[in-house]
Amino acid sequence: MSICPKNRSSKARRDKRRANWKMSAVNLVKCSRCGALMMPHRVCKACGSYNKKEIVSVED
Repeated sequence: MSICPKNRSSKARRDKRRANWKMSAVNLVKCSRCGALMMPHRVCKACGSYNKKEIVSVED
């Protein structure tokens, strides 16, 4: 079974719903080990640490 609308929605009403689908800025935090900006809850690309522990070895 599919949705059966009673009345047709106008283009303006339809596009008002779609106006709220916008991108948000990336949230960045400082790494607790090296101080570089990184996304939260991810391994730091600069030093390879997560939660003050080295997870990935990074070559300089």
